[in-house]
Amino acid sequence: MLANTMSFSTAEDVDAISDADILARCRREPELFTFLVRRYEAALLRRANKILFSHEDAEEAVQDAFTKMYLYADKYQEQPGATFSSWAYTILNRVAYTKYRARTIEHGKRVELLSEHYESLPDARAEFLEDLSIRDEVIVALAKLPETAAKILRLQFIEGKSQEEIAASENLSIPAVKTRVHRAKRLFKQVYDKQNDL
Repeated sequence: MLANTMSFSTAEDVDAISDADILARCRREPELFTFLVRRYEAALLRRANKILFSHEDAEEAVQDAFTKMYLYADKYQEQPGATFSSWAYTILNRVAYTKYRARTIEHGKRVELLSEHYESLPDARAEFLEDLSIRDEVIVALAKLPETAAKILRLQFIEGKSQEEIAASENLSIPAVKTRVHRAKRLFKQVYDKQNDL
């Protein structure tokens, strides 16, 4: 896929360079970007497949997402409590959901969602988080939350994990995950509103 089309030749140990440093340098050294592709391509492709249920569409969404990451590399800033991978997943989610909506319109009908697909979509009460997820204010607000609250929001709304996946990875029951997500969203809204005087 995309990583196979790029080449890189340097004596520098790129594995030791952080994602953020590679992103910052890739506008001057475009060949470095291939290492971000290699690090994240497989995981992003798995995520895109869960949204689109088509390997071809998923590959296209991942390529589009990497293109956006490269083009907007200068917009990325490290923030407390956020990582490059969170930013990458957010961009991919937006690209994939846009493609999903376009495909349903093209087919002239609504595609029935499976339960795990539905769980990965933000609910109406969390729409403010999805809409603002790339903006600095959201990252700053997440950093002000207790770690357990910030983590559960990052997992569901930024990394796009289903509640079943979160339950398995965090060793929690699904009702416990739902409760934590609900409380964390309420906490986030309070912190976000306060810091933005809403």
